[in-house]
Amino acid sequence: MSSPILWIALPFTVGTFILLFINEKYATWIGGTLCALLSLTAFFIPIDTALLLGTLSIKIAPAVQFFGRSFELNTADGALLTIIYGVATLWFFGAQVSGTATRFVSLGLMIISLLTASLAVEPFLYAALLLEVAAMLVIPLLLPTTQKANQGVARFLIYQTLAMPFILFSGWLLAGVEASPTNIGSTTLSGTMLSIGFAFLFSVFPFYNWIPSLMEENSPYASGFLLWALPTFTTIFALGFLDRYTWLRTSPQLINALQFTGVFMVASGGIFASLQKHIGRIFAYATIAETGLILLAFSIQNIDIVILTISILLVRGIELPTWALALSILKQNSNSLKFSDLQGFFRKFPIATISLIIVHLSMLGFPLLAGFPTRLAIWQLMANISPTLLIWLFMGAMGLLIAAVRTLAVFVMTDEESNWKLNEGWVQITMLGLGVSGLFILGLLPQALNPLLKHLPALFERLSQ
Repeated sequence: MSSPILWIALPFTVGTFILLFINEKYATWIGGTLCALLSLTAFFIPIDTALLLGTLSIKIAPAVQFFGRSFELNTADGALLTIIYGVATLWFFGAQVSGTATRFVSLGLMIISLLTASLAVEPFLYAALLLEVAAMLVIPLLLPTTQKANQGVARFLIYQTLAMPFILFSGWLLAGVEASPTNIGSTTLSGTMLSIGFAFLFSVFPFYNWIPSLMEENSPYASGFLLWALPTFTTIFALGFLDRYTWLRTSPQLINALQFTGVFMVASGGIFASLQKHIGRIFAYATIAETGLILLAFSIQNIDIVILTISILLVRGIELPTWALALSILKQNSNSLKFSDLQGFFRKFPIATISLIIVHLSMLGFPLLAGFPTRLAIWQLMANISPTLLIWLFMGAMGLLIAAVRTLAVFVMTDEESNWKLNEGWVQITMLGLGVSGLFILGLLPQALNPLLKHLPALFERLSQ
């Protein structure tokens, strides 16, 4: 058995089988159980290392050839696979109670497998093509077969597609830069093309206008899955570029651009969130602000860049499914996610509303929650670089805090003397409880992540030196 077959081919095959033959009732359990097993396997069984179980020897080979291309997942990828499939487990087990369409688990498995393949493929530039194929599979995940693409979906696909020629062309130029690093013209052009491509992939300003539209017009759970999956793998893809090219990660122009863009996204995301009257759009702007934090982590020139970036992704993997599930529960029981339709919901759905507020506070960096340690580290680093940058980061956090207070005020606002009632199902309460508990545990004991994070620097050896 080889690792690409286990973590790429198997989930893709199971996803296809579920799409064609399996009822929704069983799809959630099959998909969630498979991802849980793959996550545990990646954690306990090292790749390319023989394990003896009595007289039985087990070894997972690291590579496989497919149509002349090599797909390789080695020992250092084990922690990353644990995180990816562990978070996917939360998404798939929550799919049934969120009221998501039947194709969520099947297409979700296929998307995760394609995105995992983007990490394993050599030459690594083929990852851009796999990201594009995964983006195309998102369309049927978001839309019923009878519905035309709305504005948010159309813009998402356009921006993701526009990113591909820039990434591929820059890769062709980078090959020449490696051969002749003193060629200033080629270096500047390749860096510019690469920056434009990743600007589309990361949806930096002004290319993030599709995210609020997507959350307003489509299923919040499926949209939340998209906002977790693609940015997560794009981040790892970008770390690979920084690790591979020394001149790129040491470029003062790139570092300044990352700092400016990251701070602008954090500030604009928080400020725009404070002005919204739709909880789905608030969710969208909170994710935009968090993407800004990832860009700021890229600009840090020390050995902690990998640990800090993956920590943000790991915490995000708990925040987004919990918030998306809470939004789905509320949307199932209201006309929309506008403030005017959600007044007094704290009495009707106390678990969902409390969970939503707690996740919101975590995403703005509230103390004792999982988002606080990573944000504190970034705030301290930015304060050493420029106090002005820290002021803008503070404005973004305050904007998210205002949005959280406004949301809470809407939930508790009611003219009726209605009784308290627990309308969430026990599975919904369990899933929300797991998410919120994880946020508190990681906020109080961030060192609990050390068993996963300690092996990750080996993935990006040059960045960790």
